[in-house]
Amino acid sequence: MAADPYATLGVPRDATPEAIKQAYRKLARQHHPDLNPGNPDAEARFKAVAAANDLLSDPDRRARFDRGEIDAEGQEQRPAGGYRRYAEEAAGERYGPRAGGPYGGPYTDSQAGGPTPDDIFAEFFEARRRAQAAPHRGDDESYRLAVPFLSAVAGATEVLTLPDGRTLSVKIPPGVETGQVLRLRGQGGAGWNGGPAGDALIELSVQDHPLYRRDGNDLRMDLPVTLKEAVLGGAVEVPTPFGALRVTLPPHSDTGRQIRLRGKGVAAHGTRAAGDLFLTLRVMVGQPDAALEAFLRDWVPEHPNDPRAGLEAGA
Repeated sequence: MAADPYATLGVPRDATPEAIKQAYRKLARQHHPDLNPGNPDAEARFKAVAAANDLLSDPDRRARFDRGEIDAEGQEQRPAGGYRRYAEEAAGERYGPRAGGPYGGPYTDSQAGGPTPDDIFAEFFEARRRAQAAPHRGDDESYRLAVPFLSAVAGATEVLTLPDGRTLSVKIPPGVETGQVLRLRGQGGAGWNGGPAGDALIELSVQDHPLYRRDGNDLRMDLPVTLKEAVLGGAVEVPTPFGALRVTLPPHSDTGRQIRLRGKGVAAHGTRAAGDLFLTLRVMVGQPDAALEAFLRDWVPEHPNDPRAGLEAGA
């Protein structure tokens, strides 16, 4: 059984033809299948709204429905007491024969029938035209920027060249990593009809470095040292992302020994302190040296040591 057409359109039972027409147009635009592709609920709702409008926009059928002579689907009913008495009661007098329309005046075209499909689509396309004419924000545009390792560690300003030849100055915060996206507001696609420009979304790709490896906010670096520096210790110059430093090596340092330089790692944006730089010593024999070779042939260690003691290949 169909729902009450007044409830379907959301209007009171004494609604004027113009109010019914407006309610129908609003709901038809909202639920039209062309505007809701693949939505069976919207299609069913549209059909119910159209059926309700067909009944209520026809004065004779509306009067018969209000008198109980037909149901919401237009099927004949048999009200108690007969049709004539019901029609002559106060509630039905307004549907009696008159020279004009059911509300005391002559019918207009809009009162005599509901809106046509052309009316609905005309309003829809007019609304779309107005929407297209309104100011619109431009599209966001995505780019990719290769960032030098040291710029990512300490922060810098890099230049991005766009496909159309324009250039953007991109401020790189310290501590950025590959995959992070920076947003440059107003540097994207142009707006329409006076709307604001979109944004440029820049995905960062941090390049590798020949000396440094990143480990969180720490940096790691292999530091070559001579045999003399490893045995005797002493000051050596070490390059860091923030300039060269003189570092004192402890004597008797083997390959693999680590030295920690506090605060010389990644100065991550938004953190109070930078990470550290860890130096891993690598003893380098270097070029052949006849004097060193002669010394080692005659050298007898005071405390012999077997660096391979305990090494086993396994069972």
